[in-house]
Amino acid sequence: MARVGAAIHIVTTDGPAGRAGFTATAVCSVTDAPPSLLVCLNRSASVYEAVRVNGVLGVNVLAPEHQPLAALFGGKTPIDERFAAARWQVGETGAPLLQGAVVNFDCRIAQASEVGGHSVLICEIVGIAGLERDEALVYFNRAYHALRPA
Repeated sequence: MARVGAAIHIVTTDGPAGRAGFTATAVCSVTDAPPSLLVCLNRSASVYEAVRVNGVLGVNVLAPEHQPLAALFGGKTPIDERFAAARWQVGETGAPLLQGAVVNFDCRIAQASEVGGHSVLICEIVGIAGLERDEALVYFNRAYHALRPA
């Protein structure tokens, strides 16, 4: 799986179960009508219960300068410290959206399926915001890489 290159996202949630967030590469578009994304989450992850109970997600596509933030959200750092490392705004769903992200998707979880140890979440997009950027942070062969136009 290390040879499957992917964009880096910080996926966030907030609501009755509290604020949580994690770094993810297992994110992709599903349909444009209705606009939706697929997000995969390990059910043994510390953030799983908050995501399940809150039922909302902010999917934040990262730029190259967000690499330290991706590492922070991908580790064992306490949740409050993760969020303190960046500036956030609140989406319509209540999910935290990263200021300065390539794009933010504000989503409600519409469906969930279990595959192995993961939940595959189908998320309806209720809002899209972001900057007009032509670069992104990707993960390939166990390393971060900046993706920029040639």
